[in-house]
Amino acid sequence: MTFTHWIPLAAVCTLGAISPGPSLALIINNIVQTGRRGGVVTAVGHGLGVALYALITSMGLGVIITNTPWLFNLIQYAGAGFLLYMAFKILRASPDESASAKKEEGRFVGFGGGFLVAFLNPKLAIFFLALFSQFVADNLTFSDQLIMAMTASGIDILWYGLVALGIGSTGFLGWLQKNSHWVDRISAFVFIALALLVISR
Repeated sequence: MTFTHWIPLAAVCTLGAISPGPSLALIINNIVQTGRRGGVVTAVGHGLGVALYALITSMGLGVIITNTPWLFNLIQYAGAGFLLYMAFKILRASPDESASAKKEEGRFVGFGGGFLVAFLNPKLAIFFLALFSQFVADNLTFSDQLIMAMTASGIDILWYGLVALGIGSTGFLGWLQKNSHWVDRISAFVFIALALLVISR
Protein backbone atom coordinates (compact mmCIF):
# COMPACT_ATOMS: atom_id res chain seq x y z
CA MET A 1 0.00 0.00 0.00
CA THR A 2 1.44 3.33 -1.07
CA PHE A 3 1.50 6.42 1.11
CA THR A 4 -0.99 8.20 -1.17
CA HIS A 5 -3.44 5.31 -0.65
CA TRP A 6 -2.79 5.26 3.10
CA ILE A 7 -3.57 8.97 3.71
CA PRO A 8 -7.31 8.79 2.83
CA LEU A 9 -7.59 5.51 4.76
CA ALA A 10 -6.11 7.14 7.85
CA ALA A 11 -8.33 10.21 7.43
CA VAL A 12 -11.57 8.17 7.34
CA CYS A 13 -10.40 6.02 10.29
CA THR A 14 -9.76 9.22 12.25
CA LEU A 15 -13.27 10.51 11.54
CA GLY A 16 -14.71 7.17 12.62
CA ALA A 17 -12.69 7.16 15.85
CA ILE A 18 -13.69 10.65 16.98
CA SER A 19 -17.41 10.02 16.45
CA PRO A 20 -19.11 9.96 19.88
CA GLY A 21 -20.75 6.76 21.08
CA PRO A 22 -20.70 4.11 23.81
CA SER A 23 -16.92 3.82 23.61
CA LEU A 24 -16.43 7.45 24.64
CA ALA A 25 -18.98 7.11 27.44
CA LEU A 26 -17.20 4.00 28.75
CA ILE A 27 -13.77 5.61 28.63
CA ILE A 28 -14.93 8.76 30.43
CA ASN A 29 -16.58 6.62 33.11
CA ASN A 30 -13.40 4.58 33.58
CA ILE A 31 -11.30 7.75 33.74
CA VAL A 32 -13.47 9.07 36.54
CA GLN A 33 -13.38 5.77 38.45
CA THR A 34 -9.76 4.72 37.91
CA GLY A 35 -7.92 7.79 36.59
CA ARG A 36 -5.86 8.27 33.46
CA ARG A 37 -4.47 4.74 33.56
CA GLY A 38 -7.95 3.23 33.51
CA GLY A 39 -8.87 5.37 30.51
CA VAL A 40 -5.71 4.44 28.62
CA VAL A 41 -6.23 0.72 29.35
CA THR A 42 -9.79 1.03 28.04
CA ALA A 43 -8.46 2.75 24.92
CA VAL A 44 -5.99 -0.09 24.29
CA GLY A 45 -8.70 -2.72 24.73
CA HIS A 46 -11.02 -0.87 22.37
CA GLY A 47 -8.25 -0.45 19.82
CA LEU A 48 -7.52 -4.19 19.81
CA GLY A 49 -11.21 -4.90 19.28
CA VAL A 50 -11.16 -2.50 16.33
CA ALA A 51 -8.00 -4.18 15.00
CA LEU A 52 -9.70 -7.58 15.05
CA TYR A 53 -12.71 -6.35 13.07
CA ALA A 54 -10.50 -4.41 10.66
CA LEU A 55 -8.31 -7.46 10.01
CA ILE A 56 -11.13 -9.95 9.43
CA THR A 57 -12.89 -7.43 7.18
CA SER A 58 -9.77 -6.82 5.09
CA MET A 59 -9.41 -10.60 4.75
CA GLY A 60 -12.99 -10.87 3.45
CA LEU A 61 -14.59 -12.39 6.55
CA GLY A 62 -16.55 -9.20 7.18
CA VAL A 63 -18.71 -10.06 4.17
CA ILE A 64 -19.77 -13.27 5.91
CA ILE A 65 -20.85 -11.36 9.01
CA THR A 66 -22.79 -8.67 7.13
CA ASN A 67 -24.40 -11.18 4.75
CA THR A 68 -25.42 -13.65 7.46
CA PRO A 69 -28.41 -12.04 9.21
CA TRP A 70 -28.54 -14.46 12.16
CA LEU A 71 -24.83 -14.02 12.89
CA PHE A 72 -25.06 -10.24 12.57
CA ASN A 73 -28.11 -10.18 14.86
CA LEU A 74 -26.43 -12.51 17.35
CA ILE A 75 -23.42 -10.23 17.69
CA GLN A 76 -25.62 -7.15 17.79
CA TYR A 77 -27.89 -8.49 20.55
CA ALA A 78 -24.87 -9.70 22.48
CA GLY A 79 -23.54 -6.13 22.26
CA ALA A 80 -26.84 -4.74 23.53
CA GLY A 81 -26.75 -7.23 26.39
CA PHE A 82 -23.22 -6.17 27.29
CA LEU A 83 -24.21 -2.49 27.33
CA LEU A 84 -27.11 -3.30 29.66
CA TYR A 85 -24.73 -5.30 31.85
CA MET A 86 -22.33 -2.34 32.03
CA ALA A 87 -25.21 -0.02 32.94
CA PHE A 88 -26.32 -2.44 35.66
CA LYS A 89 -22.79 -2.68 37.08
CA ILE A 90 -22.47 1.11 37.13
CA LEU A 91 -25.85 1.75 38.74
CA ARG A 92 -25.51 -0.93 41.42
CA ALA A 93 -22.01 0.17 42.48
CA SER A 94 -22.01 1.56 46.00
CA PRO A 95 -20.91 5.19 46.33
CA ASP A 96 -18.98 4.11 49.44
CA GLU A 97 -17.03 1.41 47.60
CA SER A 98 -13.34 1.78 48.28
CA ALA A 99 -11.17 3.42 45.62
CA SER A 100 -8.85 0.40 45.57
CA ALA A 101 -11.74 -1.96 44.89
CA LYS A 102 -12.98 0.24 42.05
CA LYS A 103 -9.49 0.47 40.62
CA GLU A 104 -8.97 -3.29 40.82
CA GLU A 105 -12.28 -3.93 39.08
CA GLY A 106 -11.56 -1.16 36.60
CA ARG A 107 -8.41 -2.87 35.35
CA PHE A 108 -10.54 -5.70 33.96
CA VAL A 109 -13.61 -3.69 33.10
CA GLY A 110 -11.42 -1.06 31.44
CA PHE A 111 -9.54 -3.34 29.04
CA GLY A 112 -12.23 -6.00 28.73
CA GLY A 113 -14.96 -3.40 28.50
CA GLY A 114 -13.13 -1.46 25.81
CA PHE A 115 -12.50 -4.62 23.80
CA LEU A 116 -16.06 -5.93 24.09
CA VAL A 117 -17.69 -2.61 23.22
CA ALA A 118 -15.77 -2.76 19.94
CA PHE A 119 -15.99 -6.52 19.35
CA LEU A 120 -19.74 -6.72 20.06
CA ASN A 121 -20.49 -3.99 17.55
CA PRO A 122 -21.03 -5.64 14.14
CA LYS A 123 -21.58 -2.21 12.61
CA LEU A 124 -17.80 -1.93 12.67
CA ALA A 125 -17.78 -4.71 10.07
CA ILE A 126 -20.09 -2.62 7.88
CA PHE A 127 -17.94 0.47 8.40
CA PHE A 128 -14.73 -1.32 7.50
CA LEU A 129 -16.42 -3.18 4.64
CA ALA A 130 -17.49 0.14 3.12
CA LEU A 131 -14.11 1.72 3.83
CA PHE A 132 -11.84 -1.13 2.82
CA SER A 133 -13.80 -1.81 -0.40
CA GLN A 134 -12.10 1.32 -1.73
CA PHE A 135 -8.66 -0.13 -1.04
CA VAL A 136 -9.02 -3.91 -1.46
CA ALA A 137 -7.56 -5.26 -4.69
CA ASP A 138 -6.80 -8.71 -6.08
CA ASN A 139 -3.11 -8.22 -5.39
CA LEU A 140 -3.63 -7.16 -1.76
CA THR A 141 -0.97 -8.83 0.37
CA PHE A 142 -1.21 -9.92 3.99
CA SER A 143 1.15 -7.10 4.94
CA ASP A 144 -1.28 -4.66 3.30
CA GLN A 145 -4.11 -6.16 5.34
CA LEU A 146 -2.05 -5.77 8.51
CA ILE A 147 -1.29 -2.14 7.64
CA MET A 148 -5.00 -1.44 7.17
CA ALA A 149 -5.91 -3.13 10.47
CA MET A 150 -3.08 -1.51 12.42
CA THR A 151 -3.93 1.91 10.97
CA ALA A 152 -7.51 1.64 12.21
CA SER A 153 -6.39 0.26 15.57
CA GLY A 154 -3.52 2.70 16.08
CA ILE A 155 -5.65 5.74 15.33
CA ASP A 156 -8.39 4.46 17.66
CA ILE A 157 -5.94 3.86 20.53
CA LEU A 158 -4.23 7.21 19.92
CA TRP A 159 -7.51 9.17 19.93
CA TYR A 160 -9.01 7.59 23.04
CA GLY A 161 -5.63 7.57 24.74
CA LEU A 162 -5.35 11.32 24.14
CA VAL A 163 -8.87 11.76 25.50
CA ALA A 164 -7.89 9.84 28.64
CA LEU A 165 -4.64 11.72 29.12
CA GLY A 166 -6.22 15.07 28.26
CA ILE A 167 -9.07 14.73 30.74
CA GLY A 168 -6.83 13.10 33.34
CA SER A 169 -4.25 15.88 33.19
CA THR A 170 -6.61 18.78 33.77
CA GLY A 171 -8.73 20.12 36.58
CA PHE A 172 -11.72 18.80 34.67
CA LEU A 173 -10.96 15.33 36.04
CA GLY A 174 -11.29 16.60 39.61
CA TRP A 175 -14.66 18.14 38.75
CA LEU A 176 -15.82 14.89 37.14
CA GLN A 177 -14.70 12.88 40.16
CA LYS A 178 -16.56 15.21 42.54
CA ASN A 179 -19.67 14.65 40.43
CA SER A 180 -18.96 10.99 39.71
CA HIS A 181 -22.51 9.94 40.63
CA TRP A 182 -23.83 12.07 37.78
CA VAL A 183 -21.16 10.75 35.41
CA ASP A 184 -22.21 7.22 36.38
CA ARG A 185 -25.88 7.93 35.78
CA ILE A 186 -25.29 9.63 32.44
CA SER A 187 -22.99 6.81 31.30
CA ALA A 188 -25.53 4.20 32.35
CA PHE A 189 -28.30 6.14 30.56
CA VAL A 190 -26.22 6.25 27.36
CA PHE A 191 -25.59 2.48 27.55
CA ILE A 192 -29.26 1.70 28.19
CA ALA A 193 -30.46 4.04 25.41
CA LEU A 194 -28.08 2.52 22.89
CA ALA A 195 -28.99 -1.02 23.91
CA LEU A 196 -32.72 -0.29 23.61
CA LEU A 197 -32.11 1.32 20.21
CA VAL A 198 -30.48 -1.92 19.03
CA ILE A 199 -33.22 -4.14 20.47
CA SER A 200 -36.05 -2.01 19.04
CA ARG A 201 -34.80 -2.30 15.47
